[in-house]
Amino acid sequence: MPCCDVQQDLTTGICSNRGEEPVIAYVEGRLAHVSEAAIIVVTDGGVGYEVEVTARTRQGLPDTGGRVALFTTLLVREDMLRLCGFETIEERSTFELLTSIPKVGPKLSLAILSLYRPAELRRIVAEADVTALTAVSGVGKRLGETVCRELAYKFKMEESAQMAADRGAVGTVYHSVLDGLKGLGYSENECAPVLQDILRAQPDLDVASALRAALQELGRTRT
Repeated sequence: MPCCDVQQDLTTGICSNRGEEPVIAYVEGRLAHVSEAAIIVVTDGGVGYEVEVTARTRQGLPDTGGRVALFTTLLVREDMLRLCGFETIEERSTFELLTSIPKVGPKLSLAILSLYRPAELRRIVAEADVTALTAVSGVGKRLGETVCRELAYKFKMEESAQMAADRGAVGTVYHSVLDGLKGLGYSENECAPVLQDILRAQPDLDVASALRAALQELGRTRT
């Protein structure tokens, strides 16, 4: 049974197109019904969505009529559309990684996340704790080994991509601030070490904040 029966007249702003597939990324509204298979959320615009959730999320739901907000992912298959909802973006991202593993479908991915939070799953994978994964109904030793191996690779790729993005952002700030300081009359030999120390300690600074911090530090060293 599909988690969501989505027709072509979906309310604008809830469904958009990414390539050829519809995308429903977030659902918020009134909890209308709860069953073993899914919940039904009715938005303020009157559109009802049947959303499959983890057992952990189901346990934390408000009473019928209460407000529900979920980050969602829409799975498109030839014979059905499935809408699955999560409390956090990290949980949704982990679900999407799980469903990309051969022989791990939406139902099993939800079962895994019903038992383990994303942080717990990362620890299990880091420790190659196949026994912990076999505690999930439907996961045997061989599949548990596959999930551990595949997730370890996918987590590593995610971390590498994030590190590259962080380095790129810091590099852009560094060069922009360095050019600004040189334009103010500072030599590169004078300001580069100061700027490097600042960004090493506070890598999240934007250009304006890094420039201000560099000027303050350079002002102190010149007095």
